[in-house]
Amino acid sequence: MANKRYLIDAVIGNDKILAVLDRYGELHRLWWPQKDYAQHVNRLSAGVLIPGKSKGVWWFHQPAGKHEQTYVHDAPILRTTATCREWPLEVVCEDEVVSGRNVLMRHYVITNCGEEEIPLQFVSYTSFHMGEMKRYNTTLFVGKKEALVHYRREFAVAVGSVLPTTRFAAGSNKDHIDQGLFNCNDIAMHTDGGCLWELGLCPPGESKCMTLFFAFGKTVEKALEELEEARTLGFERLRSQTLADWEAYFGQAKPVQTGCEEMDRLYRRSLAVFRLMTDGEYGSMIAGPEFDEDFVRCGGYAYCWGRDAAYIATAIDRAGYHDRVRAFYRWAMQTQSRDGSWQQRHYLDGRLAPQWGLQIDETGSILWGMWQHYLLTNDRAFLDEIWESVQKAAQFLILFIDPETGLPLPSRDLWEEREGEHTYSASAVCGGLDAAAAVADKLGEKRLAQNWKEAAGAIRRAVEEKCWDPERQVFYRGLKLMVPPEEWAHAEKEGKRGMIHVDEKGISRPMLWQDPVIDISLVGISVPFNLIAPDDERMVKMAEAIETHLTSPIVGGIKRYENDPYVGGNPWILTTLWLAQLYIKQGRIKKALNHLKWVVDHRTDLDLLPEQVDRETGKAAWVVPLTWSHAMFVLTVLDLLEIGAIGPKKS
Repeated sequence: MANKRYLIDAVIGNDKILAVLDRYGELHRLWWPQKDYAQHVNRLSAGVLIPGKSKGVWWFHQPAGKHEQTYVHDAPILRTTATCREWPLEVVCEDEVVSGRNVLMRHYVITNCGEEEIPLQFVSYTSFHMGEMKRYNTTLFVGKKEALVHYRREFAVAVGSVLPTTRFAAGSNKDHIDQGLFNCNDIAMHTDGGCLWELGLCPPGESKCMTLFFAFGKTVEKALEELEEARTLGFERLRSQTLADWEAYFGQAKPVQTGCEEMDRLYRRSLAVFRLMTDGEYGSMIAGPEFDEDFVRCGGYAYCWGRDAAYIATAIDRAGYHDRVRAFYRWAMQTQSRDGSWQQRHYLDGRLAPQWGLQIDETGSILWGMWQHYLLTNDRAFLDEIWESVQKAAQFLILFIDPETGLPLPSRDLWEEREGEHTYSASAVCGGLDAAAAVADKLGEKRLAQNWKEAAGAIRRAVEEKCWDPERQVFYRGLKLMVPPEEWAHAEKEGKRGMIHVDEKGISRPMLWQDPVIDISLVGISVPFNLIAPDDERMVKMAEAIETHLTSPIVGGIKRYENDPYVGGNPWILTTLWLAQLYIKQGRIKKALNHLKWVVDHRTDLDLLPEQVDRETGKAAWVVPLTWSHAMFVLTVLDLLEIGAIGPKKS
């Protein structure tokens, strides 16, 4: 594939299609029929030729020139305005994925800003790796349908416009098309193709319109049918259909007025992100659009994690979309392992995704989230539906306890970097068992409710007794931390307690008894899992230690943990909001508002929240948008609204 940007600027989509673009309007990736598979785009470009005058195509996405970008209203319709340096031309491109259809629509308005008429030819270059494969693709031009089709196996896309095509190329490369050279081959076992349309003379001050449709189907015939329907309906009707659909979606949400327009706009954009990251068929949601598909710098983001999803689902629930959350938990029940656990992550269709080990907090988080859904809906039928799944998960958790420490046995931490008995994981398991006990109590299962409540209580006592660091006056990040031999040897020299763990295969691994690193995840002890009350003196000290040790020195914001090496150790959006949520529970509202303001100030120009903010420039870093970031924003805003700290002042 062409070199892909890690950092993108815009996201559009519907219930089946997700696409991401950069600030110049170039579309880098498009997934269909699910938002995690398959990504078909190698490269898509559009531009104009000025016959007899220009040496080549002016590609609208070229950085040379001026570009401006915004969304159309609240709907994920992206408007990019580009101005050419060489010619007095301005183009406005509006990209949208049509609601209810397998169609990407790109509508162009090209305006002559000069004093002389200009002849215009519209050029489209398309390079598709259908099904994420660059081999065995076919590109063909179907003359009777005025369509260029790319297909491979069960994936096909038909590209066309309402206007008749003047010239075309199947198998031609971009260099030839850039010069206006079209071989007029109608079929090639190749990934690339292009088309040219005559727009005619454009007088000064006037505009020419062009709409490109990209219609997807599981066969060539289906893609062509989808294209023909889109052409027949046309741009205006399809645009109205999309706007009406998104207006109805926003209309389902709880009305929110914070008193700050930027915050309100970011809230509405968060609601749009929730839908864009959610699979319309299964109800599962990805952490973010994939941007590192070769796992060069990370392990990928286009998967559904139970932990992230529990926070996201709770935010969606509190925003008013209860049906969508119920759909997610139905999906979750289908993905539960036979032993009652939930594994690290899954594809959107429920199949097990690539992973690197059990994260026990995932199972606890899903149980906690299920109970939150009941508290918001009071839906007794939901408890009946999840009861079998709850029993299996709770039974797994009470058996997954280390008799030596009283904490859950070693597993991966929530950042997926360490193996040990983590305090955050223990908190999530405690919260999950509390939730399971509450479900059992509601259903009249008193014995099970008591057993699970006692198991949660035992974990509470273990955390309080074994995980408090009296020297630093904070909680340890965990116990029994697996470390490399050299780190263990160094720790031993410093007099730190260590041990050797021998697994069932007889393989020895060194462990440090305590992990003293200050980590934002320790907020989870209180928020959301309530293992210890937020106003407990220890949690007050914990918050102060996090503020002191994890505040990024140049741009502000909260880092994940001390000496975090990931992507250079930037502050994160969700971590900053996590601390804000603890401050709210502690009644320290001014501090919470300061952190919320920092997040609003560090949103992107299109009101999207990244995972991280660059520690030196303050610009968005890494994945954009991160669904968990938007979830924490919504949860924080709703927390503050409920206590009257933001919003219209009462008379």
